[in-house]
Amino acid sequence: MTLRLSNADDSAAVSLIRGFAMDAPLAAKSGHQGTAMALAPLGHVLFSRVMRHNPAQPKWRNRDRFILSNGHASILHYALLFLNGYGLELDDIKAFRQLNSLTPGHPEAGHTVGIEVTTGPLGQGFANAVGMAIAERNLRARFGDSLTEHHTFVVVGDGCLMEGISHEAASLAGHLGLDRLICIYDDNAITIDGSTSLSCSDEVGTRFSSYGWNVIQLGEIANNLDALELALNSAKQHRGRPTICILKTHIAFPSPDHTDNFEAHGNPFTAEHVRVTKEIMGIPNTPFWAPDQVVDKIRDHSKKRGAQFVQEHTNLIENSDQAKANQTSYELAWNTPSSATFTDALPVFDAPSTIATRQAIQKVLEASHAVMPGLITGAADLTGNTGVNVAQHHIHSAAHPEGRQIYFGVREHAMGAALVGMAMHGGVLPVGGTFFVFADYMRPAIRLAALSRAKAVFVFSHDSVGVGEDGPTHQPIEQLASLRAIPNLQVIRPADANETVQAWCAAVDHDGPTALILSRQGVPLITDGSAVMQGAGVVVEPEHLDAILIGTGSELSLCIKAAELLSEDDIGIRVVSMPSWDRFERQSSELRTKVLPNGIPTVSVEAGATIGWSRYADSCIGIDQFGASAPGPVVMENLGITVTHICQVVRLAVRENK
Repeated sequence: MTLRLSNADDSAAVSLIRGFAMDAPLAAKSGHQGTAMALAPLGHVLFSRVMRHNPAQPKWRNRDRFILSNGHASILHYALLFLNGYGLELDDIKAFRQLNSLTPGHPEAGHTVGIEVTTGPLGQGFANAVGMAIAERNLRARFGDSLTEHHTFVVVGDGCLMEGISHEAASLAGHLGLDRLICIYDDNAITIDGSTSLSCSDEVGTRFSSYGWNVIQLGEIANNLDALELALNSAKQHRGRPTICILKTHIAFPSPDHTDNFEAHGNPFTAEHVRVTKEIMGIPNTPFWAPDQVVDKIRDHSKKRGAQFVQEHTNLIENSDQAKANQTSYELAWNTPSSATFTDALPVFDAPSTIATRQAIQKVLEASHAVMPGLITGAADLTGNTGVNVAQHHIHSAAHPEGRQIYFGVREHAMGAALVGMAMHGGVLPVGGTFFVFADYMRPAIRLAALSRAKAVFVFSHDSVGVGEDGPTHQPIEQLASLRAIPNLQVIRPADANETVQAWCAAVDHDGPTALILSRQGVPLITDGSAVMQGAGVVVEPEHLDAILIGTGSELSLCIKAAELLSEDDIGIRVVSMPSWDRFERQSSELRTKVLPNGIPTVSVEAGATIGWSRYADSCIGIDQFGASAPGPVVMENLGITVTHICQVVRLAVRENK
């Protein structure tokens, strides 16, 4: 049975949404009114007629996903969540953009129930949607469509499609044939500066057709609910390609003063503008007009639809032998096991051996394959180089969607955001790799991953000037410091293979994103890996303590060699491995002081920018300039990352302390 609202209910719902779109920004003296007003009919049709969702179970796994990539129109999303019974109430709408409200300026996943991903930086939500569609299709291909079969809807604006990330993500989606991905392009030809003709003359339909998308030109149906429903359901039925629906809209409609006015991108409405527009809409000039009979009817409709969808899905699973056979693995994919449950399956590295940490992570990932059915790996054209090439993972493609090895191509921007989308979808633990210097391309996605606590693992190899001959363009200097500055991002730079094993365990157990910073060159096996768990730990303890050396990554071995040389002069050196600042900062002050006691000269050694190290060290050996094109060891020596230089700095520090 198809549940329907009356025409009067539909009309009232659209008017309520448009009223909120004017009232909330007006009250907040901040926000974006015009886009939300224009898209009110689309939003209502999606939530009341097209999408499968259940407000009573907002995390129901088989729900259709909805992403508002042009997140500045957040009041549209909040109005839809309010109207459909997701827990937002009128006071929440009135608190739009206020401190500690559930209705912040841009949608934030994990903060407001019903928000799938954190959007705002234009284009990121679109690329998140591509990642969600990848996750959905992979789960469906591997576990059966009785367990997983849903669509991802993403609304984008002109700004989203101008941003470069949209080109990468659209190209990838078309290549992969993600046919459960439906993009609705809000074609209002408006940006903050004015008409899009000032800066852009792309033919979007032709562009997306060249990417391999199914293109539907909707034209002027933005206010025709039945036509919107028909078009969106047609898009849902299309197979073999993702679909973009190009919808011509008029920003701020039906305002007589601001329709098609570029200023309506922001907050131009005065109380008088709102009054006149509400008069045209035929609703009272009451701030936050939301009559109980309208709200109750829409919520009841949404509740009944949701219950029906869940029951149909439950029945499908109960009658499917395939679903029953796959249920255990499927649950394990959705609930990543703790590292403690599979530690014995991970590789053991014994001294004496030398192995690059990028090679160690590959062995760790391959060992994790059998016990982690949610594990998906991929790289931006550097699959073998970065250690994320898992032998058991077949290639993910349009022809083989069950594959768990994704070739993202030279698309770091899209890869970063797709990993976030995959993580926020659930059912997969995505791991993506590239060279560390290209973390700069991924920084917006990494930042949003941290903001939303998306459980994704970013693998960055070639972590220092040890890259060598490629020169300063490919030699990371400031990247490590910049990632450490991001709140909620776990950053780990293991010193050897054993620390790499523990770094992976820490990533699996972490509630949020992790960046693993790995070496290109081989490094000796010098630790038992235990320093990772508390962020820092002692690896060499002298009979008497004169100074402390702190090292990370490949530089830890230099610290140990320096300590050995200094001991010949009866200078006692404690060597501390500090693979993770953020993990160390989470420890008690007593533990931190035990590792790094006060009053002892301390020197840090890291082949990167020294900014931030002063919190732990009295002297900092690092690189505060760009590198050079030469063999890695030559560059390291030229920039002072040597045992000799370390010994000189320590001797001076010890003398000055006496």
